[in-house]
Amino acid sequence: MSWFESLVLGLVQGLTEFLPVSSSAHLRLAAAFAGWHDPGAAFTAITQIGTEAAVLIYFRKDIGRILAAWSRSLTDKSMRHDPDARMGWLVIVGSIPIGLLGVTLKDQIEGPFRDLRITATMLVVVGVVIGIADRLAARDEEGGRHRAAKQRKELHDLDIKDGLIYGLCQAAALVPGVSRSGATISGGLFMGYRREAAARYSFLLAVPAVLASGLFELKDAVGSDDVSWGPTIFATIIAFVVGYVVIAWFMKWISTKSFMPFVWYRIALGIIIIVLVSVGVLSPHAAEPAH
Repeated sequence: MSWFESLVLGLVQGLTEFLPVSSSAHLRLAAAFAGWHDPGAAFTAITQIGTEAAVLIYFRKDIGRILAAWSRSLTDKSMRHDPDARMGWLVIVGSIPIGLLGVTLKDQIEGPFRDLRITATMLVVVGVVIGIADRLAARDEEGGRHRAAKQRKELHDLDIKDGLIYGLCQAAALVPGVSRSGATISGGLFMGYRREAAARYSFLLAVPAVLASGLFELKDAVGSDDVSWGPTIFATIIAFVVGYVVIAWFMKWISTKSFMPFVWYRIALGIIIIVLVSVGVLSPHAAEPAH
């Protein structure tokens, strides 16, 4: 991997990790369109450590409170009713599905799931799902201005069942094209949570999963000739800086704006990829990983 490739892919990772458009799909597509080798699952997982570092810094106060309360709840039973302690336990619960499926489906994630036809299909299908969830939330929020019963749920309403559903939505993002934030936020909207609440839990839920994935791939990559360490570290730093800016922007965006621009973008991009593959302009296995 060249330094220029790492710059571009780091920018792509940082720009798309927190938006509901699928960073893994965009890394795959950027390599395919540019005629580069697929950066691979290891590169994706390691650069995601950079974007998750941005989450740790942006939500540092929330995460600090949660960790402190959760730690105390291990020995103090009365603390288990504390909202921050509960959030700590619910993040753990929500991380179980992606942990189990990530290990079980590792070969598929690094192989068949990276087919561009699957990526394109997921861009379109999940785009439609996000659009429906967004419209549902908009209708309820409008109704909530006039009827208290229509008010949507906040994070203090989160329970184990909802945490597991969030976790299953996050696990769907193991397939390129789904989008971690898109799946978890739309799942939250379908369950009746406010946009900001769904997004905040989505970001917190991603921290253990992404860091664990990155460290797992890092362990396997150490001593391997398949990883260009200099460019990969450079891309990770770029992803961190850009990702932090995107988080700050996105959290302001969702408080007043619709997800529909992302929905139309996903659907358009997915259709373009399907057409290009169908007419033979683009191979479904374009930019296969280098060996």
